[in-house]
Parts: sequence; C-alpha cells; structure tokens
Amino acid sequence: MKGVSERHQQSIQRVCEYIQQHLDEELSAEQLSEVAACSRFHFHRIFMAFMGLSTTRYIQRVKLRRASFQLAFEQQKIIDIAIEAGFGSSEAFTRAFKSSFLQTPSQFRTQPDWQHWHSVLQLPMIAKEDYIMDVKIVDFQPRNIAYLSHRGSPQRVLDSAAKFIAWRKQTGLSPVASSETYAVPYSDPNTVAPEDFRLDICGTIQQSQIPDNEFGVIAGTLPGGRCAVARHYGSHDHIGDTVYRLYREWLPQSGEELRDFPCYFHWLNFVHEVDESELMTDVYLPLK
Repeated sequence: MKGVSERHQQSIQRVCEYIQQHLDEELSAEQLSEVAACSRFHFHRIFMAFMGLSTTRYIQRVKLRRASFQLAFEQQKIIDIAIEAGFGSSEAFTRAFKSSFLQTPSQFRTQPDWQHWHSVLQLPMIAKEDYIMDVKIVDFQPRNIAYLSHRGSPQRVLDSAAKFIAWRKQTGLSPVASSETYAVPYSDPNTVAPEDFRLDICGTIQQSQIPDNEFGVIAGTLPGGRCAVARHYGSHDHIGDTVYRLYREWLPQSGEELRDFPCYFHWLNFVHEVDESELMTDVYLPLK
C-alpha cells in the first residue's frame, strides 16, 4: 500500500496537471479538491505544504507564465493577452505583470529580462516517474541545419531563441511550419557553471550553406546514426526528468553503448502555440 506522503504527492501532481489543462476555466476550491480526491477542509494546506504557494497563486503564476511567452513570441494585442490571463483590463494586467517582473508588458515584449523572469516565475513541480517511458531505437538520418550557439546562463536561452526566431522570420530559410527544430545541449545545466553552458538552437534547411547574417546563425550538420528516442510531455523546464530516466533506467538494461555526441531534443510544438502541459519533445540518445 502506498504511503500517505506518496498518495498526497500524486494527488497534488494531478491537480497541477488539471490546472494547466483547464487554465481558461473557472477553477473552484471544491473542484480542485475533488481532483485531488481530498477533503476540501485539508486540500489547501496539503497543496501549500507540497508546492510552497496557494492554489490561487499557482494559477496566477501559470497564467502569467503563458502571458509572458505570448508577449515575447507572438503578436497578439496586449489587451487580448490580458483577458486570456483573466484580467478585466490591460491596466490591471500591467499592474500585476510589473509587480511580478519589474517590467510592463510592453517593455517585456520589446526586451524581456529572462534572468529576472526565471528568478520569480520558476514553477515548482513534483517529479513524476510512475508513467511508462516508451523508448524506441531509430536510425536518425543526418540533417542540414542552421544553428545559433547559446553560450552562458541557461536562464538566458530564451534570448537566443528569440534571435533564432527573428532570423527564421527574416530569411525564410528554415520556416517553422515546414522545418524541424532541435536543441543540442553540450553540457548538463545542473552540473556546469552558468558561464560554461552551451546549447545550439537548430532548424533544418534545404541547402548546405546560408548567407552571413547579423544574428550569428551559421550552417552545419546534425549527424546521423542509431539513437534511442523517448518522448517528453510537458514543460521544457523538466525535460531533465526524461533525460535522467533514459540514463538511469533504460540504458543500464538495454545493453547499448553511447556514441560520442550529446543527447539532443526535437521540439514537436512550441510554448507560444500550446499550453505547457501540451508540449511534446523527443529526446534522442545517440548510440554506437
């Protein structure tokens, strides 16, 4: 029989997933306690104990997080983003946004301070390892890519992502709708000094060369070869959970050996297009 703590943890995990999947609906305390299968008299204290903040504050954070991505990567009107985030006016949205991020929505759209954003809006998350990880071995074909190397703090990766998106839009050489998007981290952000972190943001291209450009995007190749691939569902912030499971659980019992190339990610959709709970990312582990 599972312990009380484990049951509560799984209950809170269900609630967090439910919130992210029903973000545009009214979410009452009674409704969330039913999702948690927990008495409404104790639910809020249990949620606070595991997550470190109330359900009301958690919901607001998830909504502001989505609004941040919409501001940075979409061209929606601020009033439309405000209403979608549950605010009755752009003024109320601006006050709440500036209170959290020290930038107005307009300032964030123009020059987002992702470093501060990470410091105040990193969502707590309960590790979820009770799902079955489906791992396939595939023969990955080499790709011609255009890529931008991000070097420095992982918390500034979104600055580099915005530059790569701007290059895509300006040149049309790797259109997001018809090209593939990859990320190749050359080190583990949890074990390397921030200044030593490197991640290449890549988009497939038809040609082998691209013109010089102001963004620092260059041409290269994503090598082919055998790979183990597993799908990660949900926030990119927790993709390490799937990566570590591949190394910890799948690799030792597989009999496979690793190739001398980093694991890499294939973004199947994007956070400015879908809610974070709907994100899908394939994690590739290169094999000999």
